[in-house]
Amino acid sequence: MNKLSNRIEAIQESATLAMAAKARELKTKGFDVIGLSLGEPDFKTPEHICEAAKKAIDDGKYFAYPPVAGYQDLREALAAKYQKENNVPYKAENIVVSNGAKQSIANAMLALLNPEDEAIIFSPYWVSYDALVRLTEATPVIVKGGIESDFKVTAAQLEAAITPKTRIVIFSSPCNPTGSVFSRKELEAIAQVVLKHERIIVIADEIYEHINYTGEQVSIASLPGMFDKTITVNGFAKGYAMTGWRVGYIAAPKWIADGCNKVQGQITSANCSIAQRAALAAVTGDITPTNKMVEEYRRRRDVVYELLKEIPGIKANYPEGAFYFFPDVSYYYGKSDGTRTIKDGDDFCMYMLEKAHVSLVTGDAFGEPNCIRLSYAASEKDLREAMKRIKEALTQLK
Repeated sequence: MNKLSNRIEAIQESATLAMAAKARELKTKGFDVIGLSLGEPDFKTPEHICEAAKKAIDDGKYFAYPPVAGYQDLREALAAKYQKENNVPYKAENIVVSNGAKQSIANAMLALLNPEDEAIIFSPYWVSYDALVRLTEATPVIVKGGIESDFKVTAAQLEAAITPKTRIVIFSSPCNPTGSVFSRKELEAIAQVVLKHERIIVIADEIYEHINYTGEQVSIASLPGMFDKTITVNGFAKGYAMTGWRVGYIAAPKWIADGCNKVQGQITSANCSIAQRAALAAVTGDITPTNKMVEEYRRRRDVVYELLKEIPGIKANYPEGAFYFFPDVSYYYGKSDGTRTIKDGDDFCMYMLEKAHVSLVTGDAFGEPNCIRLSYAASEKDLREAMKRIKEALTQLK
């Protein structure tokens, strides 16, 4: 019988990767497709990071299996980074380096969740949170923050969602897909709720910490009482333009780090040795290239925001981090160009891909069916052209 396991049947293909594949298919047919679907920096990895990788190859020292949790010097450097920049007293023993932050999150969920557990997910959420919870056979509990609250879930909403089965709470800040950033005051209120419940662990996804326009990146693990209640997830893909290098990590209480090390040791073993040398150069080296990238993202955000405001019926928040907009496009649901009717976000994105040759991602994949995600990790020229095409295509819907 050709049937996959129940846990695999329970999850969907990644919507971002699926849309990217459809866009590539159109490109191969000769269409000029502007890709705004993937969360991937359009900058090259900074030169000093690449040089560190080249040197590691030439040194001839890094071809054996690394320790499962990562090289000691990299783990020490990551702990020092969190001590200095985030005011969290992590040590090397608290760090597990993985093949991207996605694996870091999967390790943590596999280490903590049982089938009878519940995992509270702040929504809108990164597409893989829900799927990874389902892979553990635990139950995702979705708590929604609407556009009127900048898509941020409140402490009161969290408290109302907690049950005796709640084991983890997961969110990202800056957020993928909304670009929203939790303030210190908001995180303090959330922490006060979590601290009332002995068995609840927070997974705080900080992969976009460098792309934060507020001036303050607050790690919930730094708040009183939260060091022992938090798994901090981070990585090098976004802030250092290192998506293909596949280096992520967790920082967590030692008992959780040890559990994640055990999971990883049975699934992939360590992260690539050469990529780890590049990561060490990134975390200890010159941050200027990252700062320049962030300033360019900030400028693009403002360009896209002004262009979005010119499109009738679209509602958008003003994101404070990451490189996404998550506009509400439900005004166009039920409208038609005469040959097709836009019923939902999936239809909206397919219409844009086929009509305007712009790839976007349906908000349903992120827990909010009235929205779509638009990445502004693209050149200003492409962004302006994409917004022009979107606006023109929408004028044909009546």
